[in-house]
Amino acid sequence: MGAVGVAMRIYCKECGGKARIGKRDELSVTFARLYCQCLSVSCGHTWVTTLAFSHTLSPSAEVVDRLLFDRLRDLPRAKQRELFDQLGALPSG
Repeated sequence: MGAVGVAMRIYCKECGGKARIGKRDELSVTFARLYCQCLSVSCGHTWVTTLAFSHTLSPSAEVVDRLLFDRLRDLPRAKQRELFDQLGALPSG
């Protein structure tokens, strides 16, 4: 999941007040357990919630490039040459 550029707000389900994430356990690249604490002195609720990857909206250019490279590498040499010849025949611009 890595660093996120936007701060995530967490709210207490008991009082609705602001809360903070005290600890984060990354169980995998796509799943983390968040240990939260309500900031309201009169509440003090603590809980564990999860943060999980849902789905991709736009694939990473790196992933697409890697998939294309892997697919091209697996083709027979004659098919590779044919594809590169076709690419060379494209008009520039």
